[in-house]
Order: sequence, then C-alpha cells, then structure tokens
Amino acid sequence: MNDVVADLAARLAALEDKEAIRLLKSRYLRACDLKDVETVRDCFDPDEVAIAYQGFPVFHRRDDFVEVFRQMGCQPGVHDIHHATNWEIEITGPDKARGLWSLNFRTILVGLRQITRLAVEYEDVYRRKGERWYIAETVSRVTSVITEEVDEAGAIKVVSYGEMPQAPAEPG
Repeated sequence: MNDVVADLAARLAALEDKEAIRLLKSRYLRACDLKDVETVRDCFDPDEVAIAYQGFPVFHRRDDFVEVFRQMGCQPGVHDIHHATNWEIEITGPDKARGLWSLNFRTILVGLRQITRLAVEYEDVYRRKGERWYIAETVSRVTSVITEEVDEAGAIKVVSYGEMPQAPAEPG
C-alpha cells in the first residue's frame, strides 16, 4: 500500500509542477503582450539564463534581455499577440524540466502600417528555486512568416511569406 501512495504522491507532484510551469509560460507571454517589463524579468532565473531567440544575440543576463524588450517592444504603436499551444512538459529532475511550445505570434506596427505573423517553436529549460519555477534557458526557432502592409483605406496586402531565412538560435 505504501508503494501505491508514494506513486500517487509522485504523480500528483509531477502534475502540479507541470501546471506551475504552464502558468509560468502563460504569465511570461501575457506580460510580453501587456508590456509588463517587471513581470517579464521575474519569469527568468535571476542567477543564470540563456535566452536565444532567433534573430537576436544570446542573452546570459535577464536584465540585458529585458532592456532590449523594453527598447523594441514597449514603444507606442507596437502591439504584440502571443498565443502558445501544443505544449509538452517533461520533468527531468527534482528541480528541472524541459518544455516544447508552438507559438502563434503577431506584431502590429502602427507607424509602419505593418503586421507580421510568425510561427515559432520554443524549447525551454525550467529550474525550480525554492517553491517556484523559472525559465532558465529558452531557444526560439521561427518556422514561417507572413508580413502584411495596411494601406490608407485599410486594405491588407501580403508583401512576403514563407520560411524564415535565418538559422535557428543556439544557447551558449
């Protein structure tokens, strides 16, 4: 009977950990959309990170990443939409996990009258410190892109689409 109880307790703990990680990723993406810089920062491990988003340098300090986010994403007329799906989370140790996510991302650049849509695949590593989980490593790879322009009358014209021409980012 003790083995059954222990097994159930371990399975419940794994489910709770996966839910905490899912909520962490949701919190991060929502904070990006809402331009909530402090919440974005708080989602990443305060001690060591590797943030390798395609098209950007690799960041090893969360504050360096957050500053670029602030400069690029937190401007008037920049509106982002992050919708993550297809998540897979694997607990790989008592305080470590990995996750895969598909992201439907849109950015609306009012000044440029441009909309860009990206399909992105994330590979994350999560680390628990104390009672909470953090994003410790994250790599993104863009799988497709659509760029549209909006004319003065509001008509949308596709100006480019297809695969993203850059190589995937690597942590390091």
